[in-house]
Amino acid sequence: MKIAVKVLPREEVLDSQGRAVEKTLEHNNMAVDHCRIGKYIVLDFSEDDVTKAKEKATEIANSLLHNPLIEQFELEVL
Repeated sequence: MKIAVKVLPREEVLDSQGRAVEKTLEHNNMAVDHCRIGKYIVLDFSEDDVTKAKEKATEIANSLLHNPLIEQFELEVL
C-alpha cells in the first residue's frame, strides 16, 4: 500500500521559495495568484489495512518528515 505525504509551509509562514517562483512567473507574464513550495513523499507499506498504513504514515510524518512549527502535512492513499 502506498501513502503519499504532502508537506507544505503553514499558511501563516512566509514561503520564500513560493514567493520567488511567483515573482519569476510574473516577470515572464505567467502570473499566478499564489504559489507554495513543499515536499511530496511516497511511502510504500507491506500493510494491506488502510487505517494501519495511514497511522504508520502519520507517525513517520510527525516524527521525521515535517516541522510542525512551520509546516503542515496531508496524507493521500495511492
